[in-house]
Amino acid sequence: MPPRSRMSKAARREQLLDTALVLVRENGTDGLTLVTLAEAAGVSRPIVYDHFGTRPDLLLALYRRLDERHRLATHQTVRDAPPTVDDIAHVMSAAYFACATDIPEFDEISAALKGNPQAQRIQQDMLDTYRDWMADALQPYSTLPTAALRLRCVGILGAAETLAAELHRGASSAEEATAALTDLIVGSVGVGSH
Repeated sequence: MPPRSRMSKAARREQLLDTALVLVRENGTDGLTLVTLAEAAGVSRPIVYDHFGTRPDLLLALYRRLDERHRLATHQTVRDAPPTVDDIAHVMSAAYFACATDIPEFDEISAALKGNPQAQRIQQDMLDTYRDWMADALQPYSTLPTAALRLRCVGILGAAETLAAELHRGASSAEEATAALTDLIVGSVGVGSH
């Protein structure tokens, strides 16, 4: 029998994050610890501790991973959209709510990280990055100066969070939330105004 090959550190980390996501889906964040992850992944505890160190570090890594996947998918969707403000706003809105509905673990992990100062910095960095990307994508359709458009994007993202909360509690459908956010984006970019 040939000797078993060892996974690279990067491949092992991906495997552990895949397993962690399954654990969160099945048991919520309360069911995710470094010990439960080691058991579910079939590895020793030191391997898990070597990759993540603490439970908050594991949750932060999982949070970043989900954000990165969502961001890449959203950017691709916007790149593929017809180049009109209405179409760009619609695909941005649909992608935003797809994250809320297709990745429910994202909110649960975020809630588990509440009060963690490192998580708050990471979340703010993610929000700033999303705001800047959004403003850059909308700039060709806006007459507003960049700083003004970025500020409007902050307001749009605040509205998006509120619409997502409405969606989660069943007060609106994804289609209604998408239409409302699309209208807010189109109305906020300053097309034809100075």
